[in-house]
Amino acid sequence: MLVFVGTYTTGKSEGIYLYRMNLSSGELKHIATTRGVVNPSFLTLDPTGRYLYAVNEITDFGGKPGGAVSAFAINRKTGELQFLNQQPSLGSAPCYVTVDRTGRFLLVANYGGGNVSVIPIERDGGLGGATDVDQHQESSVNRDRQDGPHAHSIVLDQANRFAYSCDLGTDKIMIYRFDSKKGKLTANQQPWAQVKPGAGPRHFTFHPDSKSAYVINELDSTVTAFRCDSASGTLEETQTVRTLPEGFSEMNSTADIHVAPSGKFLYGSNRGHNSIVVFEIDNRTGKLRFIEHVATGGRTPRNFAIDPTGTFLLAANQASDTIVTFRIEAGTGRLKPTGYVTSVPSPVCLKLTSSFLLPA
Repeated sequence: MLVFVGTYTTGKSEGIYLYRMNLSSGELKHIATTRGVVNPSFLTLDPTGRYLYAVNEITDFGGKPGGAVSAFAINRKTGELQFLNQQPSLGSAPCYVTVDRTGRFLLVANYGGGNVSVIPIERDGGLGGATDVDQHQESSVNRDRQDGPHAHSIVLDQANRFAYSCDLGTDKIMIYRFDSKKGKLTANQQPWAQVKPGAGPRHFTFHPDSKSAYVINELDSTVTAFRCDSASGTLEETQTVRTLPEGFSEMNSTADIHVAPSGKFLYGSNRGHNSIVVFEIDNRTGKLRFIEHVATGGRTPRNFAIDPTGTFLLAANQASDTIVTFRIEAGTGRLKPTGYVTSVPSPVCLKLTSSFLLPA
């Protein structure tokens, strides 16, 4: 298994780091570093595992306001990256990117610009000019963080029909119909789902059965569960739970959220409390039951990843420059440290793939 690590390059980091993970022990070994990539803070892979895409979280690109997205080919023998090209993201500070299930389009959330864009993927894996952009509107109650729209993520459903964009600045999950032939976004019949004012929705994930979805809210440290209608793309809130223990009153902001491949457990990261919160998922209702908090062994766990077998969870501690490996107990979902702590400067995104092992 390969682990690609996106970083902020404003400090010691040199770009995108590549590790090989031992699927028996969870140990990470460094393979290569792709240098010269500016602030590759979020990464994604195409469905074939042949290409990797990184946002360049910047506010000026080519002398114009806005950020960019970079495309790379993955060497199918070594996993190393070969730069292909770069395109503007049509908004400042892009912070999230995903590839649609056809592998033909890239969807980008621009945090500073408060918008989302669609960028076509060429046959060689490179990027073309954007086919669509949608500007979010309005603001919310937190004057420091919600003075305007701040698109923080964009995720497609499993059928590739609907796209969901969490906007931290407006407390909405924007819902779009996605045209996978033209690369166009149009407002859904239910154009958004609202969360509590001041919650600050950040990342969004589906349950494997597509009947439930979950949003982690950065500003008030909660997770909101929704029931999904796969035919209409609509969301209906069913529950909101805290990610922090009772009595914790220090500063905290949440970051990432993932459902285990089994569909039995949900995990979220707390920055400040510096932990992963673990919930059990009710397989009938999709509602959450708290299991535990586990310290990540470092500061500011921004992003984390679960390997496709559901055996290991890798937590990226941005402020302490480490990735800590945990083993997931299959029956309980609880996390146990493996003892492996990998030094990586400013790790902020982890993406795993094994596709490079397949014949070209």
